[in-house]
Amino acid sequence: MSKSKGARIVITLECCCRNLNNINKRKSGIFRYTSTKNRKNTPNRIELMKFCPNCNKHQKFKEIK
Repeated sequence: MSKSKGARIVITLECCCRNLNNINKRKSGIFRYTSTKNRKNTPNRIELMKFCPNCNKHQKFKEIK
């Protein structure tokens, strides 16, 4: 029998720039990252600065359900 994963869960991070009308966008669409987090240490939704290839710069990515 294998051990359970514990408190770590897989989350999806979505770019916040999807609603903004940027002139220098390379392509339209929504870009998402997947990551893991510890549910016990961070019970709230997290926000990370990641690179968005749609706007070609670093943007804030928020956790979605």
